[in-house]
Amino acid sequence: MLSRSSFTSLVVGVFVVYVVHTCWVMYGIVYTKPCDAHAETCVRPYLARRPKLQLSVYTTTRSSISAENSVDLVLNVEDFDVERKFERTVNVSVPKKTRNNGTLYAYIFLHHTGVLPWHDGKQVHIVSPLTTYMIPKPEEMNLITGETTTQQIEMGKKENNALDEPVSHWRSRLTLNVMVEDFVFDGSSLPADVHRYMKMIQLGKSVHYLPILFIDQLSNRVKDLMIINRSTTELPLTVSYDKISLGKLRFWIHMQDAVYSLQQFGFSEKDADEVKGIFVDTNLYFLALTFFVAAFHLLFDFLAFKNDISFWKKKKSMVGMSTKAVLWRCFSTVVIFLFLLDEQTSLLVLIPAGIGTLIELWKVKKALKITIQWKGLKPEMKFGTYSESEKKTEAYDTQAMKYLSYLLYPLCVGGAAYSLLNIKYKSWYSWLINSFVNGVYAFGFLFMLPQLFVNYKLKSVAHLPWKAFTYKAFNTFIDDIFAFIITMPTSHRLACFRDDVVFLIYLYQRWLYPVDKSRVNEFGESYEEKLKRKSHMD
Repeated sequence: MLSRSSFTSLVVGVFVVYVVHTCWVMYGIVYTKPCDAHAETCVRPYLARRPKLQLSVYTTTRSSISAENSVDLVLNVEDFDVERKFERTVNVSVPKKTRNNGTLYAYIFLHHTGVLPWHDGKQVHIVSPLTTYMIPKPEEMNLITGETTTQQIEMGKKENNALDEPVSHWRSRLTLNVMVEDFVFDGSSLPADVHRYMKMIQLGKSVHYLPILFIDQLSNRVKDLMIINRSTTELPLTVSYDKISLGKLRFWIHMQDAVYSLQQFGFSEKDADEVKGIFVDTNLYFLALTFFVAAFHLLFDFLAFKNDISFWKKKKSMVGMSTKAVLWRCFSTVVIFLFLLDEQTSLLVLIPAGIGTLIELWKVKKALKITIQWKGLKPEMKFGTYSESEKKTEAYDTQAMKYLSYLLYPLCVGGAAYSLLNIKYKSWYSWLINSFVNGVYAFGFLFMLPQLFVNYKLKSVAHLPWKAFTYKAFNTFIDDIFAFIITMPTSHRLACFRDDVVFLIYLYQRWLYPVDKSRVNEFGESYEEKLKRKSHMD
């Protein structure tokens, strides 16, 4: 069996190897070895000849076309300059088939000026659906007056109000890129990610690749989606173009493939949108920093969970520990998890919150000394007894909660009543969860006051799990960064900064009450006795 220190060292070592390997993989993605100038296998760029190009965007309900039949031209850019970015908004006619939950496709052609795409042998094109299916956001209303929110988009004549069924949504943005670098590839070792976007032709004795046209699917965000009503005949489409380098193109292809894989594993459109936002709304250099921050967050999360579980697993006495704080922390964690679930928050936030909830429930079992005995198929819970020292701690704990209740309960009830009268909710359950979670977020730091009060009365903080606290503190500072990157409710974002204040108070108490290594009354045995016993055994 590995010792705790060796196991932690093993985890940190695996983490370092993982980070180094990821950096090497990322370098392999953004860097492509050019072809030797004298090699016969070189594939040269057709754009180096500076041809006159034209960009045409067509729409159709068919997934494949061979001629100009049944297609509508929605955008035509003559004398297209691949170096110049632009953005144009056009109105697109919505066919009846699309209004009835059908799919509409966009065909983007890059071809020679003055030649129709299907008559140009050197044209390149790419296809993208302009519609997607998603469950619409439930309608919100004032629970007292019954007034509904104006944010709910009516679905035709309300012929279909089944909010649990996906309906067709319009992608209002189409982002195009062309790789403009005059890069010469080695035909014998073409990157697989770029190869599937390349179309090659023979010109004389050399092979050329036509312009690489790319659709940035990461820019298709949920916030840009519009429900397609049966009465809608036209919808706006914003077509934007910008050039792209080879390194960024390869990186973007891999990221799009990663998002697609997440959706295949069950991520919803909204969950995938959270991941897209990290890449699209963030500068690439800041994105690289985010990767390292996320990696360390994962490591500290694991170490915090490990040390927290290890501390509570060995915990036999609740001397110096606030039982009320454990109960309130468990209640808060459960409420926050249900709130995040009700808000359909990203799995990036939801999964760690769920794991934390299970750990807090287990802590309550340990704190209350609950044992479960089975009598046939019927479980029976039994509570353990407290020692005199534990009863003394419990008395301080109860005294702190008594003072706290005078402030906490009126604030929570008042906040719940105010939100009921002035804010719209999906249901009474949604109001109840929001009222609880607003109390937790706004006054959650008050739940830690009983533990701080117990520390003050006992003049000691030695009974606290400081290793777990330290790792959680690192994660709290990391959460401050993630609060501006990952989409989450504003109240959850503010709670990240509230935790910083709580930890600083604990640090002050640790400085104020240094550990007395000869003290035995509260912990059963002293640190010095443990050292003597260990040396005697040796």
